[in-house]
Amino acid sequence: MDPKEMNEVLDEKLEENEKTALSDRTFMYDGVLYPKMVTCPETLKRVCTFRARGDDVILVAYPKTGSNWVGQILTQLEVASGKYDEDEQKQRQEKMSPYPFLEFGDPGKFEKLEELPSRRVIKTHLIPQKLPKSFFEKKAKILVLFRNPKDTAVSFFHFAKGMQLISDQETWDEFFEDFIIGKVAYGSYFDHILEWNKYMDNSNIFFITYEEIKENAALALKKIAEFFDFSVTEEEIETIVQKTSFETMKNNVAKSYGKVGQILFRKGIVGDWMSVFSESQNEKMDRKFEESVAKTKLGIMLKYELYCKN
Repeated sequence: MDPKEMNEVLDEKLEENEKTALSDRTFMYDGVLYPKMVTCPETLKRVCTFRARGDDVILVAYPKTGSNWVGQILTQLEVASGKYDEDEQKQRQEKMSPYPFLEFGDPGKFEKLEELPSRRVIKTHLIPQKLPKSFFEKKAKILVLFRNPKDTAVSFFHFAKGMQLISDQETWDEFFEDFIIGKVAYGSYFDHILEWNKYMDNSNIFFITYEEIKENAALALKKIAEFFDFSVTEEEIETIVQKTSFETMKNNVAKSYGKVGQILFRKGIVGDWMSVFSESQNEKMDRKFEESVAKTKLGIMLKYELYCKN
């Protein structure tokens, strides 16, 4: 599917979603909410049987923590490492379009995934226990991406509003309460941290934060390249940093996704929460973080004091 066709499909899906009753825009599967616009129970059921390969490049991220950005970084690293040139990589991506995440689309997509030659770049928002067991059995390398909870919540609110996953009338205050208790698509942010924290010592899993990449993109890309054994030079890394800057992504990549692209790429900054959170919401989030995940290795890695305190 070429970009124009992909654009049309996504815009059509968005229009359909806008006409769908609010209660029908998401569905519950195995105790977790999912957006009907991009997935269905049959696909989620098939995810369990997906056959991973040992050389798959896997990116896992809770929604709105930077998965589209880092996914593009992985694609560019693969191109730079010489496995595929840009045209070949584009063709590979088009085979996955318009549903580039493992759990998106209809069940027939898995046949296309089987046909793709190695190395496959696979993205997902799923929590560990809902991932295919083959990810772990094949010892495929997994990059796990997280972002501070306050910026994640704000970004998720604007995304949910833009994609019509919530009512036009729903306010930030209402969404915040749902986010705190995990009544959002893909479930509780804090549950994701608790579950992934169990894998912190797994040598086949590398953890990185949105903020770390923002602080020093070149250094972060170097670490990612080393983890996945991508053979790239310092110059190539600098080029990728430029190609995958937020401004470039918003101006170029977003255009391939039509209306959805404009929703996906909004601000891309650290600290956006400061202009949104009320004092009571700050206190509530601080308390929730402290009580649930602050003392975990992954929670400590998020540098909450630095990024989530005024």
